[in-house]
Amino acid sequence: MDTTTLATAAPEIDFSLLALFLRASLTVKIVMVMLLVASVWSWAIIIQKFIVFRAARREADAFDRAFWSGEPLDELYEKIGAAPDGGSEKIFAAGMTEWRRSHRQDGVIAGAQARIDRSMDVAIAKETERLTKGLPFLATVGSTAPFVGLFGTVWGIKTAFEEIAISQNTSLAVVAPGIAEALVATALGLLAAIPAVIFYNKLSTDADRIAAGYDAFADEFSTILSRQLDAAA
Repeated sequence: MDTTTLATAAPEIDFSLLALFLRASLTVKIVMVMLLVASVWSWAIIIQKFIVFRAARREADAFDRAFWSGEPLDELYEKIGAAPDGGSEKIFAAGMTEWRRSHRQDGVIAGAQARIDRSMDVAIAKETERLTKGLPFLATVGSTAPFVGLFGTVWGIKTAFEEIAISQNTSLAVVAPGIAEALVATALGLLAAIPAVIFYNKLSTDADRIAAGYDAFADEFSTILSRQLDAAA
């Protein structure tokens, strides 16, 4: 094939993402699909976490206003009911439930304060687990996606060189399509990894901040109940 023929054939090569994907080897296609699925899944987790965290902050603010409004705790507990919705309500309900179980007609059962604290700690742990669910996946994608993409690129370049050796033609028109296909895998790896890392850091910080708010409330509530236990003793 002479230079004129190559110059004529080169513009006819389709370098769109779909064409590059279809021309790639099976291994590179699998890598691309995996990275695309990981990217979509990561964005689904990110959006879902933003919604969950926003609802958790709104619920915590509303409950704080109700808790510090001066309304008797027993009335607030009755209003919340046996199936509280938000994290703060669940922690409060756990503490109040154990508080009521610790009272008898002849006084307070020994060790009530420790049981109340443990009940609220369990509720906090469950809420923290709910808040952080899915974040390890973002961390995994952020740390492994670039290497998965690099693997696809290395494999694609290997295949491209094999095709060059078979055709015994090292012209740019023959080399470029194979290398372009291989580099798409690295691009997809970075496309999946960069948002995953950024939002993992942000969402982890937000989750820690919300959990710290739960801990602070539990400490304040425990102090209030401790005073009442001392008065009843």
